[in-house]
Amino acid sequence: MTVLLIAILVLSDAASDVLMTGAMKQIGEVRDFRPRALLATAIRVLGHGRFLAGAGFATLHFAAFLWLLSYAELSFVIPAAALVYVVSTFGAKFFLHERISARRWAGVTLVFLGVALVSLP
Repeated sequence: MTVLLIAILVLSDAASDVLMTGAMKQIGEVRDFRPRALLATAIRVLGHGRFLAGAGFATLHFAAFLWLLSYAELSFVIPAAALVYVVSTFGAKFFLHERISARRWAGVTLVFLGVALVSLP
């Protein structure tokens, strides 16, 4: 059950990040911080399908996180949850078509190796 919940936690968090980023790129950069402009932006964000799907995945992530914390050690859950950095980077590359530098790939590799190290019995 723990492996399944970690997978749900990581995949739903990465999906949330990718979907919300895609939505915000479509909506555009927030440059006007006056209350009326912020309200208009919030209305556009809350009406955007990708953003709402991302919020749904964020909710799923949080539920899986709470379930894991109900029985697993925090010192295991947090490092395992760091796999989201790996999955989100792949999501950025393949779904958002971002260019990922060699330095970032090296960092992602270090995160992956760190999670593997912490997960060893």
